[in-house]
Amino acid sequence: MSHLNLLKTTGILAAGMLASNGQVLAKEATKSIENKKPNIIFILADDLGYAEIGCNGSDKYKTPNIDKLASDGLRFTHAYANPLSGPSRAVLMTGRYNFRTGATNQDACSEVFSPTEKMLPAYLKPAGYVSTSIGKWGQLPLDPSDFGFDEYLRFFGSGVYWSSPEKIQKYRQNGADLELKNNDYMPDLMHKQLVDFMTKNKNKPFFAYYPMTHVHGEITKTPDSKPNTTDFYDDNITYMDKLVGELRTELNRLKISDNTIIIFFSDNGTAGSRAEAATIGGRRLIGQKGKMEEGGSLEPLIVYWPGVTPKGKVCNDLISSTDFLQTFAEIAGAKIPTNIVLDGQSFNAQLHGQKGTPRTSLFVQLANNYWVRSTGWKLNQSGQLFDMCNAPFEEILVPVDTKNAEAISARTSLQAEMDRLNPKGGYIDKGDGTGRHANKELNKAKKEAKKNKSNE
Repeated sequence: MSHLNLLKTTGILAAGMLASNGQVLAKEATKSIENKKPNIIFILADDLGYAEIGCNGSDKYKTPNIDKLASDGLRFTHAYANPLSGPSRAVLMTGRYNFRTGATNQDACSEVFSPTEKMLPAYLKPAGYVSTSIGKWGQLPLDPSDFGFDEYLRFFGSGVYWSSPEKIQKYRQNGADLELKNNDYMPDLMHKQLVDFMTKNKNKPFFAYYPMTHVHGEITKTPDSKPNTTDFYDDNITYMDKLVGELRTELNRLKISDNTIIIFFSDNGTAGSRAEAATIGGRRLIGQKGKMEEGGSLEPLIVYWPGVTPKGKVCNDLISSTDFLQTFAEIAGAKIPTNIVLDGQSFNAQLHGQKGTPRTSLFVQLANNYWVRSTGWKLNQSGQLFDMCNAPFEEILVPVDTKNAEAISARTSLQAEMDRLNPKGGYIDKGDGTGRHANKELNKAKKEAKKNKSNE
């Protein structure tokens, strides 16, 4: 072979090797980029109000681990959800307001809510995320796997902590029906499941939806409760906070803390008589779980993204529970379809310490009651306008004939937003008006039809 041919052959071989190496390097680079996508852990407390978190100014409750999450990350003061669990979780998971999905009351979430609705994990999966749901599935239909979760552990109902001889608590894990053992504590079982999931998937991006048992009633003792304790509510908040701290410890142990976003949120406000004790500066929030005032919908929201969220900062922007889907999709690099109406707005820019494009208003609904809220004003379905200057402790009804120019302007802009959304053009709630129950006569007819069919 001539020197010229030898050089040509060598050059071709070298070029081939370079091309081959380039392809390998490109694949490795792509893999490296995928691995750098942050893990997302979404903690959803149950019935935990805004005033039950220490860093929000709670007079009574101490939450040092959650407070540490806030001092390390970003705390929000105007984050809102629906005032009841089922409708709240439907909005959060779909990024769509209730009148679009039919999830207007607790029962309707499983009876009307369509299984064709797309939920968060289904958006993240094409972006390379593996997902799990661990905890309460609530009033949502079917199982988490039917909506795109790769793994799940779900219990039935709410407030599940211990089994007893009188009531064996059941749960389902990846399709298998199981019973909670007498000495097992459901929150600990859930925590272990989460740790196992993170351990197994630490080398790939994951999304973990962690809807906790705490602090939904029936409130019982925790493993840390002292024998002479009579009111276990404080213990439950303390134990919930402890689990948040233990989660961060596990992330450090697995060496994935630096690439994991932790979001702490709640599904609705403080429940029942507990709302009286949930004060800030001696003042009770107006409203509570199941009510349309601030105390029903204003939620604690903390986001910790190491190296990204401004440390110890507070953001006063309006945040809707619809916004999580859009935000997570943007972070994950997931595509959002254009053939479906999504009501969320990403706040990813705020997580980076930037101004972004803050919301000018948001919408909250329960049954056929709903409102549109801006930073300073609220307009409800009946056309009542409220001055929110003293929120969350007071909502001041503005007279219809007010001459206040700012109030008149607020009414005009909020009414325009209400008209744009057109809630009356979507699903109309046919429940009992409380947001808790569907139409009782319809339910009765369904049961009778089912009974007759089984007797055929």
